[in-house]
Amino acid sequence: MIEPVEHSAVSEYRFLVENHLRVIYPDLDHTTFAQNLIDIMSPEGKCHTPQTHQNHWDQNDAVMISYGDSLLKTEQQPLETLRKFSAEFLKETINGIHILPFFPYSSDDGFSIIDYKQVNPELGDWSHINAIADEFQLMSDLVINHCSSQSQWFQQFKQGVIPGKNYFCCANPDDDLAEVIRPRTNELLQPIETPKGTRHVWCTFSSDQVDLNFANPQLLREVVKIVKLYLDQGVKIFRLDAIAFLWKIPGTNCLSLPETHEIVRLLRTLIQFVSPKAMIITETNLPNQENLSYFGNSNEAHAIYNFSLPPLLVNALLCGSCQHLKTWMMSMPPALHGTTYLNFIASHDGIGLRPAEGLMNEEEMNQMVSMMEQFGGRISMRALAGGSMRPYEINISLIDALQGTLEGPDEWQIKRFLCAHAIMFALEGIPAIYIHSFLGTHNDLAAVEKTGQNRSINRLRWDYDQLLKVLADVNSIHARIFQGMCHLLKIRRQQPAFHPNATQFTLHLNDSVFAFWRQSMNRQQSIFAINNVTKHEQIVPLSEINLIGTDSWVDLISGELYSDLHADLILKPYQVIWLTNLSEQS
Repeated sequence: MIEPVEHSAVSEYRFLVENHLRVIYPDLDHTTFAQNLIDIMSPEGKCHTPQTHQNHWDQNDAVMISYGDSLLKTEQQPLETLRKFSAEFLKETINGIHILPFFPYSSDDGFSIIDYKQVNPELGDWSHINAIADEFQLMSDLVINHCSSQSQWFQQFKQGVIPGKNYFCCANPDDDLAEVIRPRTNELLQPIETPKGTRHVWCTFSSDQVDLNFANPQLLREVVKIVKLYLDQGVKIFRLDAIAFLWKIPGTNCLSLPETHEIVRLLRTLIQFVSPKAMIITETNLPNQENLSYFGNSNEAHAIYNFSLPPLLVNALLCGSCQHLKTWMMSMPPALHGTTYLNFIASHDGIGLRPAEGLMNEEEMNQMVSMMEQFGGRISMRALAGGSMRPYEINISLIDALQGTLEGPDEWQIKRFLCAHAIMFALEGIPAIYIHSFLGTHNDLAAVEKTGQNRSINRLRWDYDQLLKVLADVNSIHARIFQGMCHLLKIRRQQPAFHPNATQFTLHLNDSVFAFWRQSMNRQQSIFAINNVTKHEQIVPLSEINLIGTDSWVDLISGELYSDLHADLILKPYQVIWLTNLSEQS
């Protein structure tokens, strides 16, 4: 009989890290390098055995997305203003804050990082980051596909000085790059003069954002030092920005290559053995099935962005039909325990269109793009093989995107906007709300004109004193949206059936009503989320929902009781009903 072998946490840690490294760097001294990485993450030699398939989240979790300077107050550091606003107005609504890149940068509103180890002094310093981390779960970007052309590393590259001279991805213009998938229209390779002559650096996103070379393990070691710093400063959630583009091999599409997935697995292993409740979220703006691949075998991302939700939900509300939304939702696998979805509708970027490929046809996408332009939006393009271009992203504030339907603007803007968020809040997963969705911020066309960047349309910096005035005006669109959003989230946090991993089942009603059932993991609470996605009244017979007759049922939003299960639900335009039994409410 073979006796089972007991492994200590330390030996298991080393074993897993070595295995990841064997896949990424076959020719490396894996034992020595693995120990080097572990020593960086755990200099005292202490680690914990992480619990697999364990959820580190529940229905209380909701994240607000914000730039460090989305709120500005005279003579106050922007990060302190953000903390103050969140603590005063959102403490009962959210428990996490995603601060978009808060480091010194040269372009792209923070995503072209000059120095990974410093806080942008225009925002504050590490003490301000620590203060937010003390009150909220702190989510930070790990922007490692590229860094700024003004970074010290790239200056070293141009001078031929180590270590930076070996940290950047280069290619030859004659290489086979025809299949490389592009998210932008800029030239992929940029010529740079170095002491050894002209070299062509890889620039996936812009000439100021130069791609890093992870084929060099010494670069990986530097990134692990950055991860450790962020953990020490209170970061609990790592957003891996643009991670799908990380590894490059000419002759391939250079997207989501096996080495990229293995680096995600390695980062998860390195993090979870020293901080078992920390999370990795992958930002992969890709077609749905490719996005789902970042769950791996429950050993990659703890959560993935639900990128198909924004275009499908906006489209459903534009055309008054949830057909595509319903078809997509039925195809989505329930996340295994230990993994979940991050649901969002709006972000600092825009409404990505690639995640709708294969879910909406080209005519429908063009129809949505055209309507968004009529509502003041801008369209960002991506380059295809052969030089043609295709819409990649709709840049628009969500409140303006939902100002009307395909028939044009109407009076249902606020109801439609809150309906969209009620759907998102009720879905399987953790909700993430952009600060400008909380505040009902309109298109910032002046910023687009000033910067020449389409994405500036949804990145307004609010004067804090002015914001407080409009939120105090109960009749303003901003106050009505803010109160409506907070009301829904406060209800959500009390419902076990809204646990991110609770059962979800799509209901088959007509295409004007998007409906689904959630059931708590102990099976005691059910919630039927019933959403009218049109500006017309809809009638839903309660008999079609199969409610249990022995239970009492109530709408969590309105408080209305439903005792006659043979009656009809009369849904007003964009009305949402969260119909629940009372077993968890008494």
